[in-house]
Amino acid sequence: MALGRLALVTLDCPDPVALARFYQSLIGGEIDDRGAVEHGWVQLNTGSGTNVGFQRNDTFVPPDWPDGAQQGQAHLDIAPDDYDAAVATVEALGARRATVQPSPEHWIVYFDPAGHPFCLVKYP
Repeated sequence: MALGRLALVTLDCPDPVALARFYQSLIGGEIDDRGAVEHGWVQLNTGSGTNVGFQRNDTFVPPDWPDGAQQGQAHLDIAPDDYDAAVATVEALGARRATVQPSPEHWIVYFDPAGHPFCLVKYP
């Protein structure tokens, strides 16, 4: 028996509103920024049952993936409908392609504008 349910995944970042807008451009949804000023908190309600939170952290240090001193602890996998179009779109939105690509035939690793890694995945 489960203790509870997964409510959302939250990413620390220096600018929650900006990062929420970046991910909204990738996966859609509606931004709830009512707590942005007072609490440094923004939520992206995706409508898919999995939401993403963004929490201001003024001392945030982006991961230095794959083998730096500040390791990434988690990342998001995004499965686009049109993979080639998604590659062009994420780069136009400010994502940076990682130098190391462990399995480019299955996924491409990117860094969002705050430095979090995420992957565009090719699912059959």
